[in-house]
Amino acid sequence: MSAHAATADSHGHDDHDHHHDPGFVKKYIFSTDHKMIGIQYGITAGAFLLFGFFLMMVMRWSIAYPHEPLPGWMSWMFTDDWKARWLQDGKVTGDTYNMFGAMHGTIMVFLGVVPLGFGAFGNFVTPLQIGAPDMAFPRLNMMSYWVYLAGGLIMCGSFFMESGAAKSGWTNYSPLAGIADAQITNQWLAGQTQWLIGLVLLITSSLLGSVNFITTIINLRARGLTWMRMPFFVWAMLVTGFLLLLAFPPLEAAGIMQLMDRVTGSSFFMPSGLYTKAEGLLEISGGGSPLLFQHLFWFLGHPEVYVLLLPAIACVAEIIPANTRKPLWGYKAMVYGVLVLGFLSFIVWAHHMYLTGMGPVVSTWFQTTTVLISIPSVILLTSLIISLWGGSIRFTPAMIWACAFLPMFGIGGLTGLPLAFNLVDLHLHDTYYVIGHFHYVVAPGILFGLFAGVYHWYPKLTGRQMSRFLSHLHFWPSLICMNLIFFPMLTQGMAGFHRRWYNGGDAYLAKSPDSANVFGTTVAEHIDLNILMSWAAWIMALAQVPFLINMVISKFAGRKVTSDNPWNATTLEWATPTPPGHGNFLTEPVVYRGPYEYSRPDHDEDFLPQWIEPKKPAEAPAEKPEESPAEH
Repeated sequence: MSAHAATADSHGHDDHDHHHDPGFVKKYIFSTDHKMIGIQYGITAGAFLLFGFFLMMVMRWSIAYPHEPLPGWMSWMFTDDWKARWLQDGKVTGDTYNMFGAMHGTIMVFLGVVPLGFGAFGNFVTPLQIGAPDMAFPRLNMMSYWVYLAGGLIMCGSFFMESGAAKSGWTNYSPLAGIADAQITNQWLAGQTQWLIGLVLLITSSLLGSVNFITTIINLRARGLTWMRMPFFVWAMLVTGFLLLLAFPPLEAAGIMQLMDRVTGSSFFMPSGLYTKAEGLLEISGGGSPLLFQHLFWFLGHPEVYVLLLPAIACVAEIIPANTRKPLWGYKAMVYGVLVLGFLSFIVWAHHMYLTGMGPVVSTWFQTTTVLISIPSVILLTSLIISLWGGSIRFTPAMIWACAFLPMFGIGGLTGLPLAFNLVDLHLHDTYYVIGHFHYVVAPGILFGLFAGVYHWYPKLTGRQMSRFLSHLHFWPSLICMNLIFFPMLTQGMAGFHRRWYNGGDAYLAKSPDSANVFGTTVAEHIDLNILMSWAAWIMALAQVPFLINMVISKFAGRKVTSDNPWNATTLEWATPTPPGHGNFLTEPVVYRGPYEYSRPDHDEDFLPQWIEPKKPAEAPAEKPEESPAEH
């Protein structure tokens, strides 16, 4: 860093960029700059999210109108050959619904939200907030993106194979996933196998990224940036990196073992005595354990929830202090809370497996740890809510998304508490209640936080502000439609609606007049909610159009920022030029105080950035600036 500072001192920033111009290909495609890699992650994850959203819209049509063919505005992108194979008279079949459902969940989680939160925001913001010129391993950073892209393309390319894409759910349970697409002669070319290959690549990408983040945060912090002066965003990324590093290897091992089951005839997860209607008794070695796959999957699956969630909370934790002009309330409690949250996330995984028949002692353990993990979550949410109290709130586009995140995440958390208990989960498992709970966390919860982050850091990325009008046109329909989609799911789930009915329960209506068919009568009472939820989903798709327009138009025609620190914020990323150039900082940054010094009574302005040198003894830091780790 000191070498970079000397270079920056010797000439201007524009000259600095000029002398280090790597050319178009190395600058924008095979880039090792953390900011460009963050942008690549963001654009790619956004494209995958749009594709995953399209799959959901097709599924919602099948649920709402099971007897009608797909309309032209949904089916135009399918080729005639594809429609002839996977649609029946233009209508979605059960196999097609299973395919779209499995890939929707996979794409939104592994290809969309995780790369957007950790890959895009983490890459762009983290080095800036710790005063680093780049990530610790720039080439490893580039490699993590390209391995991620390869995994995503392999998964999505399987839609065009003879077998179609994976159809065994996004959880890919054995033995179903072990025998799926058995009709394909070359199992390497089966959609289910391609899903596993893509999964291994995606996990490899995440492991490369997690090692890079952990090393960067520990070793490349600026002088004076002690642990308790780090912004909460950096703490969240550090914990997320450890979650990925420790939780993903078991699933990678499970993916490779299941791949061997499919292509080499092994039986890691395939039990003896399997019988199918098509092939009779299967000739396999047997002796494997399907439950072992579930354990390995959910040992990753629950930490994965916090891999999704923590980047969104991190964005909100930076936006609220900057727009309330108050310090982040309970900063230390939030830091300790996120550390405890990371630890507890590893000992709750089997609450996803109550139906496997675990005994009362084991189920009691997982019930207890699941309830305990709500405590640090409540600490985080409560601290963010209290931070609003008494603040001089600026309702910027980022702030309205951050404020909406709080109740949406609250609903997601509260609806999850009943599922912690074995007795309740036995009834609600695999119903729409679980879908409603999970999506309240992931969709209006996490995505609202990430949208807030886009609006907050867009001026630093481009040097221009996004349109307020288009941001409101994006926000209000999204907020309304999100609740119209997911709240009725809670009602349907408690009525017993199954999450995998491709016709939305329509098959039960024929029996509903029978007084003995209580379940058919219950379905008849709530099936109309399918139409409401589906129309809300399609309107929400339209609500994303203003956001996409805003992103593009503002880059060229948005109002130019007049300062490198347009929000008058206090963390180090606002000390860089706008947009940051090669090496990020013109001079070596030094940190003198905590990350959220707003409205201090001993300071004239209502914010005191971390990098401003003290001018009087009262402002002197508690600890002298330390040497950067690189100088030791």
